[in-house]
Amino acid sequence: MDDAAPPTALADHPLRYELANELHARPFPSLDAPCRVVYLAIKQPREAAARDRGADRAHLLELLDRFGATHPKPGATHYFGDLGKHQIKWECHTEFVTYTIFTPDVSERPFDPKAFEVLPADWLARAPGARITSALIRVEEVAKADEASVLPKAFSWFVPESLAVSRVLDDTAIMAGDFRIDEGGHMRFAVFVRPDTGARRIGRIVQRLTEIETYKTMSMLGYRRARDLSARMGELDQALTALVTDMTGPMETPEHSLESLLRVASELEALRAQATFRFGATAAYEAIVNDRVRVLREQRFEGRQTFQEFMARRFDPAMRTVKSTEGRLTEMAERAMRAGDLLRTKVDVERQAQNADLLASMDRRADLQLRLQRTVEGLSVVAISYYAVNLVAYLAYPVTAPLGLSEGLATALLTPPVVLGVWLMVQRIRRHLE
Repeated sequence: MDDAAPPTALADHPLRYELANELHARPFPSLDAPCRVVYLAIKQPREAAARDRGADRAHLLELLDRFGATHPKPGATHYFGDLGKHQIKWECHTEFVTYTIFTPDVSERPFDPKAFEVLPADWLARAPGARITSALIRVEEVAKADEASVLPKAFSWFVPESLAVSRVLDDTAIMAGDFRIDEGGHMRFAVFVRPDTGARRIGRIVQRLTEIETYKTMSMLGYRRARDLSARMGELDQALTALVTDMTGPMETPEHSLESLLRVASELEALRAQATFRFGATAAYEAIVNDRVRVLREQRFEGRQTFQEFMARRFDPAMRTVKSTEGRLTEMAERAMRAGDLLRTKVDVERQAQNADLLASMDRRADLQLRLQRTVEGLSVVAISYYAVNLVAYLAYPVTAPLGLSEGLATALLTPPVVLGVWLMVQRIRRHLE
């Protein structure tokens, strides 16, 4: 008996491996303390989501070629490799691209702007976009017994009024920052790690910091859009309120009011369409910021505000403004739509009343025309009978003369039957036409 045939292999979905690998495509870097990090995010000022991503890749390849580094795979949206004595991590996102340069050891001068010179100035000048944010991150080791030195350093490096300091990841590290742009044009963050903290944990902390800064900045674009819309929305709200108020009383020109209302509604829909993507992206970015802060599992350090508290005081109100503006814009658009429906109904009712009056007027005119027609018919019977009597009289005179009838008497005798005949003929013609 022949061996049974092997079962047919189950076919994989064309995207199975790509989708599974995507979850592991952006691993955390492994960093040893001390080290320093240079971070840069580039975004096109307008239509960034629809940009030419080939230009982003070409810009990366130009940098890699300067250092003789290997190229990413075609179509890749992320890359990690060596850049001389440094390491580089590149990521291409929906609206921006990021470059993160990792350098072992730290400089004597904290947050030295020269650290950014690892990215050539002429190469930066040809970037396909503009800097949305950049940061310098300093990673140092600090033992539990020496953590008293952290706060004096933080006060000397950052603006005390904005300083946020907290223990993170079960007190394996302390991070600090003030979210202010320094004289060199960069954000500054410091990470103090315990000597026994693993390299991957340090990498996670650094990446979380860069993500918090980037997505915070991207979220604030929605806040700026909300501020730009507020003035015009206020004007449209006043115009809409005035139009709706006018609808409660008699309107001399409802068609003109409807046209004005449609203009307001159209502009509101246009503003809503233009802001939909930005407000939606802002909500997504805000969620990422809050998630990245949460997973750091902050604990208060020396009574200073945590990053979560900083966000609650400075960042969250801006996001609530965005949500409020989005909700207000939606409410105004819906209110304009409802007002338009009501006004169109009012215009239709008035037009129906006008049409009813017009039809009644037409009925009256038709009745008058019918009466006039009948009057004209009567006159036409008289006129036709007059000529018909004369014609019949001419024909009858030769016959009536021998009978001794005068012309007058003959005409009188002929008139009634002629008039009756003409009337019957007119009535027959009218019945035939009707």
